[in-house]
Amino acid sequence: MSEILTPYLKAVEYIRTKSGGVTPEIGVILGSGLGSLGDQIENPTIIPYNEIPGFPVSTAIGHKSRLVIGDLGGKKVVAMQGRFHFYEGYTMEQVTFPIRVLKLLGIKYLFVSNAAGGLNLSYRVGDLMVIKDQINMMPNPLIGPNAEEFGPRFPDMTHPYDVELRRLARKLAGEMGIHLQEGVYIACTGPSYETRAEYKFFRTIGSDAVGMSTVPEVIVARHCDLRVFGMSVITDLAREDMPDDYVTDGEEIVKAANQATSKMTALFEKMIAAI
Repeated sequence: MSEILTPYLKAVEYIRTKSGGVTPEIGVILGSGLGSLGDQIENPTIIPYNEIPGFPVSTAIGHKSRLVIGDLGGKKVVAMQGRFHFYEGYTMEQVTFPIRVLKLLGIKYLFVSNAAGGLNLSYRVGDLMVIKDQINMMPNPLIGPNAEEFGPRFPDMTHPYDVELRRLARKLAGEMGIHLQEGVYIACTGPSYETRAEYKFFRTIGSDAVGMSTVPEVIVARHCDLRVFGMSVITDLAREDMPDDYVTDGEEIVKAANQATSKMTALFEKMIAAI
């Protein structure tokens, strides 16, 4: 057994012991202000991150910092109520550590969500954006020795977000009367919000929404050959033409995410039941 696997296997063993050996099929990562989906999980086993070997602890606003394992949409799921960010001072290996743990637990699908700034001029606060592609402005989490047990040295990223899952999302959202945007998410390191010039630059190169997460996790998930579905809740408008007195406020972003989370939660549950 490769030494690379050792810390992941320790975490997996602890989680299995706590959950009674449950093998989840679907993993869900819940971003800023979006943790309420975890509260919908039935027969839950709740494990604080600080109890799991190798897990960091979330310090970001709106992150509960715990793992929830149980039933949702008739499937066994494991949800991360809170994620880890590069800006918190964690390494990329720490940021993406849970993804490989979830893979070893048995998941085949990964649902990721985040709160994001809307770069696309047609977006409004509260919109749900299905992520169809991504742009990475962070260090790549696969830099360093390759973990062959998880995936190849040079993984393909042509379709980071699963085409069939995106199609399913559009179908179910139409039936539920939920309007969806679909666009490209660009990830920056943070923790400072972007400048007006950066907003303009990001939109010019093809971005529709901007945030500080998700992309590292998706890169590692695809390296592990997980099928990924991603969604951004547009919580503020990231544009260069904002009023001179406009200030991007983290607390307000979490409030906006909370207001939109019921729609996202309902859609995620329907999708999980359908796959």
